[in-house]
Amino acid sequence: MSFKTITLASIYELQGFKEEALEIYKEILKNDPSNQDAQNAYKRLTHVHKSFKGVNTKARNFFIQASTREELKIFERWLMQWN
Repeated sequence: MSFKTITLASIYELQGFKEEALEIYKEILKNDPSNQDAQNAYKRLTHVHKSFKGVNTKARNFFIQASTREELKIFERWLMQWN
């Protein structure tokens, strides 16, 4: 009996464990290629994964080096524009 289910993959995905979720979806599709839920989730996650550009190092460094409340407010405004 396999515990690798759509539900487990969804939980991993919600918790930010995208790679683990992708592996589960792949295994589900290997065993059941017609599983529509796994197909949709796999397509969605691989699209998100491919379009992720990585960490904005300039913004990350600004946040790490921020030493005043005003600098943190600047960073907060930058974050809010992406939300």
